[in-house]
Amino acid sequence: MGNKRRQPSLAQLRAFAAVAEHLHFRDAAGAIGMSQPALSGAVSALEETLGVTLLERTTRKVLLSPEGERIAVRAKAVLAEVGALMEEAEAVRAPFTGVLRLGVIPTVAPYLLPTVLRLVHERYPHLDLQVHEEQTASLVEGLANGRLDLLLLAVPLGVPGVAELPLFDEDFVLVTPLDHWLGGREGIPREALRELNLLLLDEGHCLRDQALDICREAGREDAPVTTTAAGLSTLVQLVAGGLGVTLLPRTALKVEISRSSQLLTGYFTDPAPTRRVALAMRAGAARGAEYEELAAALREALRPLPVRVLDQDA
Repeated sequence: MGNKRRQPSLAQLRAFAAVAEHLHFRDAAGAIGMSQPALSGAVSALEETLGVTLLERTTRKVLLSPEGERIAVRAKAVLAEVGALMEEAEAVRAPFTGVLRLGVIPTVAPYLLPTVLRLVHERYPHLDLQVHEEQTASLVEGLANGRLDLLLLAVPLGVPGVAELPLFDEDFVLVTPLDHWLGGREGIPREALRELNLLLLDEGHCLRDQALDICREAGREDAPVTTTAAGLSTLVQLVAGGLGVTLLPRTALKVEISRSSQLLTGYFTDPAPTRRVALAMRAGAARGAEYEELAAALREALRPLPVRVLDQDA
């Protein structure tokens, strides 16, 4: 039979893919939980196995060689297929068992996770649910590269290769200090947002972008950014201190308003500004049927919340 050429190992491919992504050995090693010497050795072994120079090493930085750029694309594709194979094996072995890595945005996590965790504990006791709270861009990247399996976040994402399983729509409400002229009112027109000192979350939060979109729809052209916060809890405290007003999704209202006696809630006239929350998965995911079943169960579990639960085909 002739000499069989050696084949690269998955560890070598993971090491090289990490270096190709980070272009830094220390960062790449940290990303995949490997020591820096081991990672460097794995990449060198891959170069020897393939007979190709993959990296251009200098004292200051790491660059991909032209050949390395081509091989990096293939390596990522191979690793993605291996991940899909493992998912398929888990799905075949037994549904709702093994690890499920769920990514959740910060403006959803504190308000929906109690319902999600209770549902999983009661209905899927053999499922090892691991939760990762991150901003939308990081979650979508994690889904694409296989670091995460399922996302719980605001949609639409408009990302190719990602399928959305809608759960519910919810209204935004206006949170004001006690002495604000719109505090406690109902039927507030959206146009009122044109003149308000609106406090927003920091860059990167999808809720910030949604609030700005609502302002634009109300006819406000400037970006009302004077003070920002990293989370909704801080934002609400700034409102209580009289620095302005903010928009909250209704699922956050009970938790956040209870933190201060210096707040009032105003409600918009119909149709109120809304956001849609969904589960998101890789299109064609091996465990897709499980995720759809989980979405259906979650819709029922969420009905007691102040939301409008959606049909699967919404």
